[in-house]
Amino acid sequence: MTDTMEKPEDRSKALKGLGTSRKRVEDVRFTQGKGNYIDDLKLEGMLFGDFVRSPYAHARVVSVDKEAALALPGVIAVLTAEDLAPLGLHWMPTLAGDKQMVLADGKVLFQGQEVAFVVAEDRYIAADAVELVEVDYEELPVVVDPFKALEPDAPVLREDIADQKEGAHGPRKHHNHIFTWEQGDKDATEQVLAGADVVAEEMIYYHRTHPCPLETCGCVASMDKVTGKLTLHGTFQAPHAVRTVASLISGIAEHNIRVISPDIGGGFGNKVGVYPGYVCSIVASIVTGKPVKWIEDRMENLMSTAFARDYWMQGKIAATKEGKITGLWCHTTADHGGFDACADPTKFPAGFMNICTGSYDIPTAYLAVDGVYTNKAPGGVAYRCSFRVTEAAYFIERMIEILAIKLDMDAAELRRINFIRADQFPYQSALGWEYDSGDYHAAWDKALKAVDYEGLRREQAERVEAFKRGETRKLLGIGLTHFTEIVGAGPVKNCDILGLGMFDSCEIRIHPTGSAIARLGTISQGQGHATTFAQILASEIGISADDITIEEGDTDTAPYGLGTYGSRSTPVAGAATAMAGRKIRAKAQMIAAYLLEVHDDDVEFDVDRFVVKGAPERFKTMKEIAFASYNQAIPGVEPGLEAVSYYDPPNMTYPFGAYICVVEVDVDTGVTDIRRFYALDDCGTRINPMIIEGQVHGGVTEALAIAMGQEIAYDEMGNVKTGTLMDFFLPTAWETPNYETDYTTTPSPHHPIGAKGVGESPNVGGVPCFSNAVHDAFRAFGLTQSHMPHDHWRVWKTARDLGLHG
Repeated sequence: MTDTMEKPEDRSKALKGLGTSRKRVEDVRFTQGKGNYIDDLKLEGMLFGDFVRSPYAHARVVSVDKEAALALPGVIAVLTAEDLAPLGLHWMPTLAGDKQMVLADGKVLFQGQEVAFVVAEDRYIAADAVELVEVDYEELPVVVDPFKALEPDAPVLREDIADQKEGAHGPRKHHNHIFTWEQGDKDATEQVLAGADVVAEEMIYYHRTHPCPLETCGCVASMDKVTGKLTLHGTFQAPHAVRTVASLISGIAEHNIRVISPDIGGGFGNKVGVYPGYVCSIVASIVTGKPVKWIEDRMENLMSTAFARDYWMQGKIAATKEGKITGLWCHTTADHGGFDACADPTKFPAGFMNICTGSYDIPTAYLAVDGVYTNKAPGGVAYRCSFRVTEAAYFIERMIEILAIKLDMDAAELRRINFIRADQFPYQSALGWEYDSGDYHAAWDKALKAVDYEGLRREQAERVEAFKRGETRKLLGIGLTHFTEIVGAGPVKNCDILGLGMFDSCEIRIHPTGSAIARLGTISQGQGHATTFAQILASEIGISADDITIEEGDTDTAPYGLGTYGSRSTPVAGAATAMAGRKIRAKAQMIAAYLLEVHDDDVEFDVDRFVVKGAPERFKTMKEIAFASYNQAIPGVEPGLEAVSYYDPPNMTYPFGAYICVVEVDVDTGVTDIRRFYALDDCGTRINPMIIEGQVHGGVTEALAIAMGQEIAYDEMGNVKTGTLMDFFLPTAWETPNYETDYTTTPSPHHPIGAKGVGESPNVGGVPCFSNAVHDAFRAFGLTQSHMPHDHWRVWKTARDLGLHG
């Protein structure tokens, strides 16, 4: 047998497999306006739902008068908690083990909370009817400060559980307390702090922000009363989990529920949980027998769907006079809003916050997190990070900077002498994680050399002197960050959500003519799954990526999986894809041996074919093997070429990176110009360098937004002050700087292809990098406790407080 492309390198190139900068196949339809989003879906007889929302952050609902709304032509129904109660649907379980009102049951706990659900023939009629529903409220005292919420005389927020001494995660010590979660050795850490040469302390606040995806949340529920089957289309990052939750809530058998996630216009964690809009749409469809669509507007999305962050982190870090870190102590007060609806694994009520030792060899550490109810919207999603990892990275990278100031030591050198060494991997952290692999020193040295770090420090010192002489009004700041992320949730042994193990899956079918379809339990929201998963398979099974279709998001066809969030697609679903591909290859080897009339052990895989060992001119291509699997009776081998893999990873993966940001701060206006941003990432095996670069650009831009102005802010009455895009900062091309990307490669030893994941890393590393740069600009003039976000006003005030306005 001969082939027109005999050279292995040419055949490998034609596969477009691992390491290839392949253009995203999804973009062909997206750039032509052919995407298929929830609001594009139109079903016959479809009705529309809209919410009456509370203008108050804390109030009793005295009465709800539906009469005027129901009298409006086109209005079908107005649902309240009173209507849902007989069905047991006025409350629903949250992913965190709490329960949440679907519609206000007796009181409201945050501004924008859902009070009533209007169903109408037209979305505009529904909106008009919302204004006609008259709700009588009795205002109650409001608490938006988590520290004040724990005071003895604080108002009781959750009256339904006020007397409960135990919560889902252990004892409750106050009527507004949710849980206390601890990791590490408290006594040993306090002993280290007491005897340390140097102890640096700081209160670090990571403000409340919001993923604000381009497409807001929404769904279309359609109950077929003839078949008894419910079809739910929605903006779901975890379709199978939503199906299971929908079954638990509604009582409909799970096999009679089909959940479909079409194209999703960004998720970033915002679309993991279950919202009242989903439940109300399902109920309305069951009651009316017609499809019901609910789509939130932008204000509703910002005010009421899941927030991110809102962590107050009190830190203490101990070190020797030479800068060797000996201990780390952290107490976090976590503001969860009115309900604990965080999307975290069950055993980790504060997510993976115990990665807060970062990239450093810290022998002793202790972490405690107190969850607290306040009169804010619930949530706590992994906004482009893996379960509170960005809070952890921000905490340790700020603490390193504070320690460097205390020691009067260069922050880059302080990091270097405390890094986990390459020969220490696999590394067991003081707070319980086993880091898989890394070479932090190599990455750090490469980054510092790339930006001429020593030259930047000289320039910074010259700038300070020029400022003192009155020759400039701009200071130079150099932001340093070396982060380690933990992704790939996760091993079933320690990661589940509502009892569902966080494995993932892939099913592959090879067609007779040699093309393939792979179905996965994940769902892309812009990560390029259709492109990269095909590349993984191309390298595993020897079929061109162009001949492989990737399908996700339909629970009737895809194998069960826990979805896409927290950078778990490549570490978990990507591994499942590789393992399924290897099952295909194992069967293909038996078929090839039969066709070549040799023993199975006498053939070996070579890019896109199996060749006879020692006689490479004798081979069968994967396309030939595929056809033979369907048209020849092969002894001991069943027909067809299919495989399925459910992958439960043995460990998380630990991507890392070295980021450096150079800023110029105008002390008179507070304006911060990003002069340079360098981002080096190590995500293990690189599947598609082009997509990696795009992910880094997107993640760093979101980090820019968070660090420099993006905030969900409340006044003392619980009113949301940043509920529109006039007030909530989203960077445009004008504000977004150029980025320099770089990499090192340290494969994960336990992942089938060595991949670690990258989608969340630039957000995790970018936020402390931007923040450290702003803080560093003022370092020569005194230490200030300046919290994010570093918008122009806050930066101006910092300069004023330091006496720099002259």
